[in-house]
Amino acid sequence: MSDKLVIFDMDGTLVDSSITIVNAINYVRDHFGFHPFDREYILKRINDHTLNPAQVFYHVPRFEPIHEQLFSEYYSKNHKNELQLYDGIYELLVELKQKGFKLALATNAYRNSTLESIKHLQIEELFDAIACSDDVARAKPYPDMLYMIMDEVGVSPKNTIFVGDGERDEEAAKRAGIAYLMVDWGFSDHIGAISSISELRDKILTYFYKK
Repeated sequence: MSDKLVIFDMDGTLVDSSITIVNAINYVRDHFGFHPFDREYILKRINDHTLNPAQVFYHVPRFEPIHEQLFSEYYSKNHKNELQLYDGIYELLVELKQKGFKLALATNAYRNSTLESIKHLQIEELFDAIACSDDVARAKPYPDMLYMIMDEVGVSPKNTIFVGDGERDEEAAKRAGIAYLMVDWGFSDHIGAISSISELRDKILTYFYKK
């Protein structure tokens, strides 16, 4: 059994889903009679852990079932035309898997849309565990889904690393007591973050094999 676990965020880290996320949020907003938000406005706020996304995007204190239903409705109809893996991600996941790493996904997306996405992108079978926002009481930046994954695969925090693209991911990793790597090809713009797949690969391998 492998004692090395790499947990990945999905949107903005593995998957370029910016078009779908923006359109799905605006699809929900349109249902309630709200005007559409600009792409830049939405993407800038997705990873801001200081904001309440339900309040920002739908003007309610918390997400309700109708929001998930409408968001997933758009996702189901359009993800095949709007989603793609970032270049080099598939090869990285396959290499890590072949080297004996456990791989997992921790995303604030809903489970239905997550499974549809990774099945379409043909990476579902590469993951040993998947945790979504509706699987836990509190989504990122809380550490609940990271704890859930580590418990499921039986790997300790010291042998786990989390790869993400935003402050929500970084804060969740900090609270869970695990190492974190920030990438910078998604929805964010971070000074000093990892900017290439080859750099990410090297940092993951260095972290585990220097132990």
